[in-house]
Amino acid sequence: MTTTTASAGTGERTVRSSSPGAARGPRRTGRIRRIGLPYLLLLPAVILELLVHLVPMVIGTVMSFRELTQFYIRDWGTAPWSGFDNYKISVDFNAPVGDALLHSFLVTVAFTLLSVGLCWLIGTVAAIYMQDAFRGRGLLRALFLVPYALPVYAAVITWVFMFQHDNGLVNHVLHDQLHLTDKPSFWLIGGNSFVALLVVSVWKGWPFAFLVVMAGLQTIPRELYEAAALDGAGMWQQIRRITLPSLRPVNQVLILVLFLWTFNDFNTPFVLFGKAAPEAADLISVHIYQASFVTWNFGTGSAMSVLLLLFLLVVTGVYLLLTSRGRKTADV
Repeated sequence: MTTTTASAGTGERTVRSSSPGAARGPRRTGRIRRIGLPYLLLLPAVILELLVHLVPMVIGTVMSFRELTQFYIRDWGTAPWSGFDNYKISVDFNAPVGDALLHSFLVTVAFTLLSVGLCWLIGTVAAIYMQDAFRGRGLLRALFLVPYALPVYAAVITWVFMFQHDNGLVNHVLHDQLHLTDKPSFWLIGGNSFVALLVVSVWKGWPFAFLVVMAGLQTIPRELYEAAALDGAGMWQQIRRITLPSLRPVNQVLILVLFLWTFNDFNTPFVLFGKAAPEAADLISVHIYQASFVTWNFGTGSAMSVLLLLFLLVVTGVYLLLTSRGRKTADV
């Protein structure tokens, strides 16, 4: 329906449309643009995620079902189909391959538990200590974040020089100055390699825990501590009754992230020990690398990678289920 009006002085006509569809069309187009713009902005990230993670994951899963060795590297699609044979070899703990994988898995579990626990403990203590204002607090915070800000290769290579047997700083301090050892120790081979790897991992990872916990502490109202102090609560009671319960959601995410990062860590042991890690520090990430790129058995290495992925998915799912139940119980 249209309405025509005429101007008396100029004789001009103005045609106005009263159709509901004419006004609704531009409004609907603008709404579609507003709704579709966020998805359009996310599209490059989704494409990169597919190319960098999901596509290699699918290809690696397909490779785990093939007898892929150095003879089929040029055209791995022609490798014979082996079914679940690679998985059977990996989980046969009575055979050398399965026994070595089980040992590497147990070493990785012990290393991850110790590293995550120490990173969380040191980071939490440092974050709580930094809440009170004092001279030089800003400089100390910046120094605490240096290990996290440094490139991994530069930081770990520095530790390699410090752990040297003859002229390393660690042996110089422990043996020459403090006289805590009878003779200089070998840190990059033998049983001490686990301790060396743990020290480097904690030194590199605790600033992240410190940063996350410090951010979580900012959300706790200061009035709670003031009221607790008026009621006679000491520092340890305040930490136990106020700080730790308030940080529970932050700690749940922090521990999960640290666990996944540490369990999958490849750069630290590879730079610290090279391609052949000592038996005491044979993390599963380096073990899978050796099974794939040293022995050239990519089928077995891919099967080990898929098993590792399934294990991490199960642990993550169980952890999220338990923490969500605990959160619901706390809310009730």
